[in-house]
Amino acid sequence: MDIFVAPLKFYSALLLQKLISELSKRFSSKIHIIDLKINLDDFLSAERGQYFSTQIIAEAMKLTEELDGKILMLTDVDIFVPVLTFIFGEAQLNGKHSILSVCRLHEEFYSGISNENLLFERTIKEVLHELGHCYGLRHCVEWDCVMHSSPGIEEVDIKGSTFCRKCASMVEGYRH
Repeated sequence: MDIFVAPLKFYSALLLQKLISELSKRFSSKIHIIDLKINLDDFLSAERGQYFSTQIIAEAMKLTEELDGKILMLTDVDIFVPVLTFIFGEAQLNGKHSILSVCRLHEEFYSGISNENLLFERTIKEVLHELGHCYGLRHCVEWDCVMHSSPGIEEVDIKGSTFCRKCASMVEGYRH
């Protein structure tokens, strides 16, 4: 099953290239970059200054019916669901679509200091996490597993960067 990566207001070509390369190493699936014609501004909450991720996923569903595989949207904009202040990402459990925002994965968001290596580490963890949900995985209790819940940046930094053995066995095409 192929993985389709759709940048939406995603500005780092280098980060995108590194992610595609890393996903190609970790999955036997073909990785494609696609251009989804989604105007994110249609999903901006003016009062929050954030973008409603669930509505973005709903729009992507309309545009990707013919694609057989997992769809991962990447963005730099800050995303939310109404019950939370912010989220790093959202995915359809055992579904096709996910979205990940790197907005709050940048170290400069917290400290004002740029760290591209840390940004990549955080991003690959959250990419794998959202894809894991698409493959049917729920949050894992193992701290070393990328499927461990991460409601804050500290948990993203602490958790592992790969699937635990149990979770990996459930992800189609994942190379251990």
